[in-house]
Amino acid sequence: MKTHVSIESRPPEGHTPQWGMVIDLQKCVGCDSCTVACKAENRTPPGVNYNVVLEEEAGTYPNVRRVNIPRPCMQCDQPPCVGVCPVNATYKADNGVVIIDQDRCIGCRYCITACPYGARSFDFGETYADEMQGAEAITVPEWGAEHAERAGNKPPVGTVRKCTFCMHRTARGEEPACCETCIGDARYFGDLADPESLVSKLAADPRAFRLREEMGTQPRVYYLK
Repeated sequence: MKTHVSIESRPPEGHTPQWGMVIDLQKCVGCDSCTVACKAENRTPPGVNYNVVLEEEAGTYPNVRRVNIPRPCMQCDQPPCVGVCPVNATYKADNGVVIIDQDRCIGCRYCITACPYGARSFDFGETYADEMQGAEAITVPEWGAEHAERAGNKPPVGTVRKCTFCMHRTARGEEPACCETCIGDARYFGDLADPESLVSKLAADPRAFRLREEMGTQPRVYYLK
């Protein structure tokens, strides 16, 4: 039973949480359960993955080891994807999560090119219908909306998609699906604006770092070495 979920207690009235995530690389075993859980929760089509686990070799032969690096959307405080969107379809919500308005997105894919983390995917309309009976019969709650059909050019087909820290789950006091299913308890999620939250303390730990910090994107996903 996990004990590090900071959203189990509701924030004070009037307080807007600033969601962030910390991933302990020493605990990540590369099982890809986060990828599978995310795909099942968000019913993403073929070629669209909000969460992936990258692999990297560290050290010098013969002392070489494999490092697993889970990569959700970084929910940057200075997101390059927002500035390049010609129709303002991508924006940063009050809680710090970067959102895509599917009804506004025109599918130009500038944001995919601008994202330095490869965290965005284009929905080409592919489906698992041939492999799984009833694959298209399940509605998917994302961003507070029901996308019941994926036909023709109806959003999210023909638009860009990404991780939203499972906003439909956090809105009801639950943690993102990837955190809930992590078998190594490597993921911590909570309010970075609360100095007493575990995620805030871990983000300030000497072991903490962020990917490509030199680009000034100020990611809200921290890693522990």
